Amino acid sequence: MFLAHGSPMSALGGDDHAAALHTFGRAHRDAKAILIVSAHWQVSKPLRLSAWDRAPLVYDFGGFPQELYQLTYPAPGNPVLAARVAGVLRAEGHDVTPQTDRGLDHGAWVPLRLAWPEAATPVLELSFPFVSPEELFQLGKALRPLRDDGILVAGSGGIVHNLRRVHLDNKQAAVDDWAAEFDAWIAAQVESRNLEKLFAYRSLGPHARLSAPATEHFDPLFIALGAAFPEERVETIFAGFQYGNLSMRSFSFSSARS
Repeated sequence: MFLAHGSPMSALGGDDHAAALHTFGRAHRDAKAILIVSAHWQVSKPLRLSAWDRAPLVYDFGGFPQELYQLTYPAPGNPVLAARVAGVLRAEGHDVTPQTDRGLDHGAWVPLRLAWPEAATPVLELSFPFVSPEELFQLGKALRPLRDDGILVAGSGGIVHNLRRVHLDNKQAAVDDWAAEFDAWIAAQVESRNLEKLFAYRSLGPHARLSAPATEHFDPLFIALGAAFPEERVETIFAGFQYGNLSMRSFSFSSARS
């Protein structure tokens, strides 16, 4: 699945996006664990994987209301499961380093808190490297066996994410045409699983460099795509914008597999 985390203010909920994530979370309460790849943990190789007993939080943002820094999300970790994840990745040739000194960044805990507010499901966070879309897809593909174990695999970011263009003074601002066009184009390629076009989105997508001037918020999409099985249907969790051009599009892949 791919979850848009939006602004840190999203953590306060109270909007349609938050309600949609909550509905999705209620339908997936039986998950054994959640492995999330956030736009805010992109680092050079090797991969880093959280291995704590309980997830501490990182308030990796500044200049927001004090209430945001008082929010909690005491989800359990699972070091044994982390070892299983590391083993799956190493079997596919990925070097993985367990890490206990970094908590969940807001790209991870904001959508998780909205979808699973009870914080009862174990959470692991995985970093992602500076590599091509094709390589990120293969990283996601390496995670597929975990889904058969009942683990949800999530990418967290945003299809359109240009902080220089957002209308921060108006959450309900009219949607900019360029953002709507790119978001719709990406949605169509995801729906049809047109990986060739998705891998080349920087040159083929309308207004791609305006919509994703940096790639870190877009990149987790490729990991989510790789983790999906080919026969699964795309299911929209939410589609819409905040602040004029911040895409909140979130989707999952049907788990109805024989």
